Amino acid sequence: MHKPEKQQKPLNDLSRSLTPFDPNQTLIIVVELSKKSWVVAGIIPGVERQPLKKLAPDENELLKLIERWCAEAEKAGHKITRIAVAFEAGRDGFWLARWLRTRGIAAHVIHAASIPVPREHRRAKTDRLDTRLLKRAFLGWLRGERGHCKMCAIPTFAEEDARRPHRERETLVGEQTTIINRIKATLARLGIRSFDAKLEKTPERLEQLRTPEGEAIPPNTLAELKRDIERKQLVAEQIQQIEKARLEQLKQAPEARPNLMVLVLMRVIGIGIETADMLVKEILSRNLRDRRAVARYGGLTGSPDESGSRSREKGLSRSGNARVRRGMIQLAWRFVRFQNESALAKWFEMRTKNARTSRKKMIVALARKLLIALWHLVRDGVVPEGVVLRPAH
Repeated sequence: MHKPEKQQKPLNDLSRSLTPFDPNQTLIIVVELSKKSWVVAGIIPGVERQPLKKLAPDENELLKLIERWCAEAEKAGHKITRIAVAFEAGRDGFWLARWLRTRGIAAHVIHAASIPVPREHRRAKTDRLDTRLLKRAFLGWLRGERGHCKMCAIPTFAEEDARRPHRERETLVGEQTTIINRIKATLARLGIRSFDAKLEKTPERLEQLRTPEGEAIPPNTLAELKRDIERKQLVAEQIQQIEKARLEQLKQAPEARPNLMVLVLMRVIGIGIETADMLVKEILSRNLRDRRAVARYGGLTGSPDESGSRSREKGLSRSGNARVRRGMIQLAWRFVRFQNESALAKWFEMRTKNARTSRKKMIVALARKLLIALWHLVRDGVVPEGVVLRPAH
């Protein structure tokens, strides 16, 4: 089995800044992004006021504002050696952070859920107040203190583009299921329940269908069904195009690191190309710090609720990647079936042998252990104990 090369990039702790912070030479800026406008707030060294400016969604206007505030700081006797800009992750993605970094500006993207907010029942919420919360959290992060906020790892343009095929395929599969369910519901309204909308000769068979009363499908309903079938066929063709392009990519560059990880995972019996591709592109190719970070990013960690004598578990935190969480729970059920002689499957059967009702809860624990084991497999080449592999091609 080929062992993928180890990661060379340094591990980053995104919960705090590792760069020394000098408030007298650092221009701090936070941006509240929206579709119609950007609200920009700053902390300028040597200037007592903390300016707040509303701009049109234009990166060039933002750059002009940053240059103007730098000039104000130098006029006040403070030479700016570092510009730190932060905004919350959202609809705009990471393009603005990459654009700013190419111009020598330290841009950071904050996890929106990591910003502490007041707990009043009806707290006031405006863009002006949101920028205050962002500034407070960002300042603590710049000082190197933990717990103020967490930053997102900013992917490169190529890394972000590599995730599009399997995410598009997931969307198309959902659309295909919706269309098939709509066809079944339309036919069930006429009393027809034995029709399979997945067959190739579906359009020809529609003409031959009869209701329990012996009547043919009404013309308007028949036209609607034909349009639905055409949409389903188009979606199926697009899914096939994505799958074909992925296979071609694996054949053309099998030694590339992400492709090599996919090929290694596909050797595990029970893991197909779709699951392997999703895991590599979403989590296993990331520069994660340790196994705890892997489980946390996969959304497979718990949410304890302890206060005084009360101690309970509220369930999954759901704070990680939802695609990874869903895929790993589905994979865990397959793993128990196809890798029943492995140490992980035996651990699961032993823990649920006398408590069959706990299988749904324990499958999450198995999914967490399995994700960490697969992370070690693609990173270090360590095969989980008892796992059966397909022959290498």
